[in-house]
Amino acid sequence: MLVPIKSYDRIIGVLAAFNKSEGLFENPDMNLLEMIAGTVGLSIENARFSDELKQSHKELLSLDRAKSKAINHLSHELKTPVSIFSGTLQILKKKLETLPDDSWKRSMDRAQRNLKRIKGLQDEVRDIISENEYEHPQLLSFFLDQCTDLLEDTLETETGEAKVLDRVRTRINDIFKIENTGSEEIMLDEFVRRNLEKMRLKFTHRELKIEQALESTPSVFIAADPLQKVIGGLIKNAVENTPDQGKIKVIISNQESGPRLSVKDYGVGILRNHKTRIFKGFFATQGTAAYSSKKPFEFNAGGRGADLLRMKIFSEQYNFSIHASSTRCKFIPDKNDICPGNIGNCSFCESKNDCYQSGGSVFTVDFKI
Repeated sequence: MLVPIKSYDRIIGVLAAFNKSEGLFENPDMNLLEMIAGTVGLSIENARFSDELKQSHKELLSLDRAKSKAINHLSHELKTPVSIFSGTLQILKKKLETLPDDSWKRSMDRAQRNLKRIKGLQDEVRDIISENEYEHPQLLSFFLDQCTDLLEDTLETETGEAKVLDRVRTRINDIFKIENTGSEEIMLDEFVRRNLEKMRLKFTHRELKIEQALESTPSVFIAADPLQKVIGGLIKNAVENTPDQGKIKVIISNQESGPRLSVKDYGVGILRNHKTRIFKGFFATQGTAAYSSKKPFEFNAGGRGADLLRMKIFSEQYNFSIHASSTRCKFIPDKNDICPGNIGNCSFCESKNDCYQSGGSVFTVDFKI
């Protein structure tokens, strides 16, 4: 009696039984042998996969050794030219000090900043080689700083106008506040309450209910200016995404890891394919035509996406985390669907609760203590 040994949809062998001691092979014998063949097939495939995994592991070990050698070689190769370049810059700086600052200092500062970044990369490479713990680089801050230098270098090369360069760097610093300022002890509930009272004056023309649930929490240590910008940005975002007669909740709660600030709106919500992009900068969830003629804090006023990018950069600089969850309003599921901007004008909602239950977003900021 012969039965196939199968692996998924393939036949990988045959199981045979000979010389039954009594009588002929029958269907029960066939069923038993098929069950045994299934177990045999599984064992054969497991053995085959095990051999393939062992081979793959050997190849990975070989690649890992090659990678380590390459990184080690790169680290040693960088060390000498970086040291020479550093010394050369110092010599050049001394020779240029007799000239007016406007003719060289800006370029020298930019070169020294980028040399410092290269030295930082050397330290990370050394940690990787020695398998030491090292902090993940602050990528957004790093890229923003590099883009600022690149933009400044391009303008200096193309125009050479110092006033334009100053305005560009000042504008970027005003928006993103690249330089850290001193941290201070802040009572989060009182700080949020004061800032919320000030912000209310900016959207008195909107018919919105603001609910507050502000628990007393341990103090947070952070610079007041970026914290104020984070709170203001989250409130503004909630107001602009909530139709009139809607509501917004501002919540402060104690978590195991530390205080948490949540801003919850019962507005239109974010499309699913937009959620992963909102913190990546200059991405507006509304089309340009939707907000081009509107003022800040109006419904769907929107913006260019800099506020959320700035919050993400602040989270790197001041050691807090920020994330969002959102549900798109079920009555306007597509990007071309438009909310009327007032619950009373919505043909789908018989009451405010219908709108409250249809969608919205929650932005959460977790502080570490």
